[in-house]
Amino acid sequence: MTNTFTKGLLLSSVITLLSACNKPQSRPQIDINGKTMGTFYSVKVSGDIAISKEQLQHQIDALLEQANDDISTYRANSVLSRFNHSRSTNPQAIPRDMANIILMAQRIGQDTGGAMDITIGPLVNLWGFGPDKRPVKVPTQQQIAAAQKKVGLQHLNLFSDSLGEWLQKDLPGMYVDLSTLGEGYGTDELVRLMTRNGITNYLVSVGGAVSAHGVNSQGKPWRVAIQKPTDRENAVQALVDLQGYSISTAGSYRNYFELDGQHYSHIIDPSTGKPIQHRLVSATVIASTALEADGWDTGLMVLDTEKALQLAQEKGLAAYLISKTNDGFSTVMTPQFKAFLVQ
Repeated sequence: MTNTFTKGLLLSSVITLLSACNKPQSRPQIDINGKTMGTFYSVKVSGDIAISKEQLQHQIDALLEQANDDISTYRANSVLSRFNHSRSTNPQAIPRDMANIILMAQRIGQDTGGAMDITIGPLVNLWGFGPDKRPVKVPTQQQIAAAQKKVGLQHLNLFSDSLGEWLQKDLPGMYVDLSTLGEGYGTDELVRLMTRNGITNYLVSVGGAVSAHGVNSQGKPWRVAIQKPTDRENAVQALVDLQGYSISTAGSYRNYFELDGQHYSHIIDPSTGKPIQHRLVSATVIASTALEADGWDTGLMVLDTEKALQLAQEKGLAAYLISKTNDGFSTVMTPQFKAFLVQ
């Protein structure tokens, strides 16, 4: 991928579009936007708050900078980069928040049968979607097989003791990539920041992960758009009322490259070591936290439509899937997701 945590990048522009359509305002609204994690963040606060816009922006930027210092693979001295570049198989100390991300990743990885795997870094880098440059030719099967030998959640151990949290790998060449969960983690951090400041009406997002609480400047629930699977911005597929929940979307239609007429998505199937090739092009999940939604959407994207829908139904997920057809696109959703849909 061309930046640290890019996934769907589908919601930021349409949130802006929807907000612009919500005029006139009956109560004050603060809009704060910026760049982080190789993508964009957005914070919208409705109503009066106890701190100034400048103070809030300073807190936001400091918080997101710390997130990058912990889990970015693009910062050579981040906690995660130091872990990845070390050949040691001894336990290494990590921040508690990073441990929480990995714990969620392990759970979703197990539930998806390994479809969502944060140890996929060697394959991500091989295909040119990590910090390194893109390949000038498609990797050989031998290169793919060699990278796959460094992949596997079973080779990554997380534990805690009285001294803190620890991460250990039993493969020296293992490379953990938390891009799949970075946007959700960042969004949850923004939610916690809102709570600490006593802010109850907000819409916050990092990339394709969004959380909402309370009402907008018109005193109505925030509405979030799911973008159509196209490179065109502001193409709305559906609207949802999050009702205090979080949403995240992964898609294969934005972050990709083409070589010799072939389309290669940034979403890689750990079982094949190659970018996905099936017809599922977008997976959206609503969950209690953005971190959970962010992990599940990628896990579902690795699976094809039928398997993703079956798993979402088994796990009781609020999931919305868009698939490519011969004459356009088709959509399917679980009953849990339908409850959030704006008719």
